[in-house]
Amino acid sequence: MSSDSTQKHGAFKWGAFSSSSPWRGPKLRLKLPRVLNVMRRSVPSTSEENAPTTHLKVETEPVTPAPAPPATFEQHLSSLALSEAGCMLLLREEQLFVRESPEVWQTEEVAALTADRLALKETVLQTLRRSLEPTMDVDVLASAVASVQQEEEQDRLWERRRGMLPPWRLSGWRQTHDDTLQTMVEERLDAPLTPPATNPMGQSSIQSDLYQAGRRLRRDLLIVSERVKACYPQHFCICQLYAASYHHGISSKMRRLADFGLDDRDCTFLLRWVNDFYPRLLADPQLEINTEVLEALLPEELLSPLEEQYLNRQQREQSKYVGRVLDEARAAWNKGEEPPVEDGYFVSPMAYDIIQMINGMVSAAETVLGDLRKAQPLTCELQNVLHRFQSLQDDVIKCNKANSVAFVKANLGCVADFRNFVESRQRLFPEEVLQSSLSILTHMKGSAHEYLLAPVRKNLKPHYRKLFSQDWLRKSPLKNLHSCLDQEILGLRGPPQSSCQELISQLHQEVSLEYVRRLLEGDLRFKDKQQQQKAATNIEDDAHTLQCFFSTHGSEEVWLEEVFSMMAEVLKLQDLPAIQCQVASLARAFPDISEKHVSALLKLKGHLSKEERNSAKAVLSEIPKNSAQSPFCWVSNIQPSLLL
Repeated sequence: MSSDSTQKHGAFKWGAFSSSSPWRGPKLRLKLPRVLNVMRRSVPSTSEENAPTTHLKVETEPVTPAPAPPATFEQHLSSLALSEAGCMLLLREEQLFVRESPEVWQTEEVAALTADRLALKETVLQTLRRSLEPTMDVDVLASAVASVQQEEEQDRLWERRRGMLPPWRLSGWRQTHDDTLQTMVEERLDAPLTPPATNPMGQSSIQSDLYQAGRRLRRDLLIVSERVKACYPQHFCICQLYAASYHHGISSKMRRLADFGLDDRDCTFLLRWVNDFYPRLLADPQLEINTEVLEALLPEELLSPLEEQYLNRQQREQSKYVGRVLDEARAAWNKGEEPPVEDGYFVSPMAYDIIQMINGMVSAAETVLGDLRKAQPLTCELQNVLHRFQSLQDDVIKCNKANSVAFVKANLGCVADFRNFVESRQRLFPEEVLQSSLSILTHMKGSAHEYLLAPVRKNLKPHYRKLFSQDWLRKSPLKNLHSCLDQEILGLRGPPQSSCQELISQLHQEVSLEYVRRLLEGDLRFKDKQQQQKAATNIEDDAHTLQCFFSTHGSEEVWLEEVFSMMAEVLKLQDLPAIQCQVASLARAFPDISEKHVSALLKLKGHLSKEERNSAKAVLSEIPKNSAQSPFCWVSNIQPSLLL
């Protein structure tokens, strides 16, 4: 477009002139009309008529009209043919230059050239100041831009010739162009929009001012992209130049606002504008802006106090809300109220309310502050929340009121909700807060399970004593144990479903562990193959019975039956190599099993000598130790000292 505009508006070409030869005007050659032939021709007469007839024929060449006189500088200027007007001044300047006499530069001719150059410059600047007006003629703007380019090229030519500029040369047109656009942009940012922008109800003057600045920026940069850009050569990067000018103007406006002192609402709006609204505005591909080269909208020394003000306010609001939720829960418990029941489960809205508040505040702060790391101080409040929650649960358990069990069951649902939130949104939390929170939740879950299962253990204890009695090989005593478990599990109902499953699963583990403990710590010895086969069958049947019972009630600990099966297999086998292989398999499946546990299991096989038992245990040393515990690491809860 630039080359077309330059050709259209008569851009000056320096190659036609030389400093060693004076300029001469073009010679005009005119063709005048001329008579080419005058011919007489006789026409033969007849007998009736002898009078002669004469024919005159004049042939002429086409007449070329005289060219119109060339337009003057003033005419070009008045018609806004600015590139053509500039070319005329450059020609006059060249005439002065080739005279090689600086004294000539002080004549009236120089004064006239200087005056005309000032007039051209003012007209060009007026045109640039109207660049974004809807009525602006893009051809006129392109002519003004071409004039700026011509002057810049002339400056470079003078620098190559003499290293200095003559007094009539007004240098720095490109810088003047940029400064003019910057001034125009600042004026437009301060001017009201036409038509006026709507002001939503409740907006402060600061919010309205920034809202208007954003609309002005978008409108004007779209005009630049759609209309103005075509008037400039590519190397001007005019879209980026305008964007930088608007960015500078808005930055200056915001620095004044930030330095003025803002209330909490305007502080939040300003930060949101800096980190969210404005970046999304600049990212519009229609505006063609490279945002990476733009400076920060606000310097750190102004941004940090605003961020601190915002975070302090959010933390106050957060602490106030959390305190109210926990106080309401404590007050309800003190009054003897029970938590509400939904679908047969005790529920508490406490965790949901607190999680929604924390998650919402952190997400909002990430947007307002533009960086999750800056928003993370708000998640530190979770530690305080969980400490206060733990203190409430400890008081509920310690006092053991009539409604304490219901509250603890409801709390188990809250503990699960908090854990799911922390584990699924780990990126929100600093590592220290994450680990501390998980530790508190683990302790709360454990103390709740202990409180709810303690009476169950007490009621099951008499039935455990009947396990592995002398008549165990003839009849398993699990029937009475099942009847007792049925009653106890009914009493454990009440926590939300997932928490209830975890509670039943823990009871499943405890009953299975007690079964293994009684087997390994008892006095039973199976001396022959028949007794060992019978004992192995009973263990497998008991394991299957327990598995079916607890699975019916929601336990998912299916792996427990495998423990019983692998121990029963040791009792079945008679050959020492086969026993060694099975012991190795058991150790691989359950890394926490110790040599003393294996020793107690092998003692049940009364026919094995001490040397054979030692040989079977020796394979444990060949099994590589896995530092990561398996999910089955509960066998180690059996006291090794009791297995000697």
